[in-house]
Amino acid sequence: MSDRITRPSPWGPLAVADAHLHFFSHSFFSALVGQKPGLTLEAAGTQLGWQLPPHEPEKLAETWVHELDRHGVFASALIASIPGDESSVTAAVRAFPDRFFAYAMVNPRVQTNGLPAAFSEVASSKVHVACLFPAMHGYSIQDDCARPVFEWAQAHRRAVFVHCGVLSVGVRKKLGLPSPFDMRFSNPVDLHAVALRYPEVPIIVPHFGAGYFREALMLADQCSNVYLDTSSSNHWMRYQAAHLTLREVFRHALDVAGPQRLLFGTDSSFFPRGWHHAIFEDQAKALYEIGTSEADARAIFGENLLRILAV
Repeated sequence: MSDRITRPSPWGPLAVADAHLHFFSHSFFSALVGQKPGLTLEAAGTQLGWQLPPHEPEKLAETWVHELDRHGVFASALIASIPGDESSVTAAVRAFPDRFFAYAMVNPRVQTNGLPAAFSEVASSKVHVACLFPAMHGYSIQDDCARPVFEWAQAHRRAVFVHCGVLSVGVRKKLGLPSPFDMRFSNPVDLHAVALRYPEVPIIVPHFGAGYFREALMLADQCSNVYLDTSSSNHWMRYQAAHLTLREVFRHALDVAGPQRLLFGTDSSFFPRGWHHAIFEDQAKALYEIGTSEADARAIFGENLLRILAV
């Protein structure tokens, strides 16, 4: 990474890398529109109230660079948020290799020659993290179909992101698209045997487990290669039997996983909203109020992500 811009924080200037940003490319929107007869890109943009991205992913990447510069964020993950769109994020990384990491959503049930389709089309060196959504694609993370993804990560020193807990895709709801997800496949505990089988593969569980906070902590306690991504508004806290605040979430996560295994993220995705700076402010405030040190804040807000991606 080149010279890092910084963002003001309670600890002073902080180098921030966002571990969870969705890259809603033109291909992404085209794929969604194709799932609803009669819907056009223009109508979708109007219905959403969003700014549709340019055809070229490099131009969308440039827009994100300007947006991150404006907010003092030096780097971020870019998640290709539909299987088959990995070329968009790899193009963005080629254009701005010092600013972005390519995350590719993979459906391991769709394979070519025994490998998930994405990895038969994209050189392994171009994707930093494979993203698995078992509830979305209807498989257990322990199924044989998922093994090639972890084998790929182990062989190429990459990471695997596994979405657990509640899965709600806002853009699908707004466009009236069905979301036939299956929460039977959402429990972080299902990752236990997999994480033990691949101890050198960093496994990222976003949103603190998205409602399975206790289970995510149990998993992290048992497996030192499990990392918790802090992204989104964390509305899952309303599912807890007892009232839970963001400060308490961080306190428990730090007690169990420690500061070296938390990855700051916002879950930013679309324009004109852009980078979701309020997420940063809320999380920085919560961490500061519970006495997090400057060194630990640096780790959580950027250094941990760079370390596990070997940047």
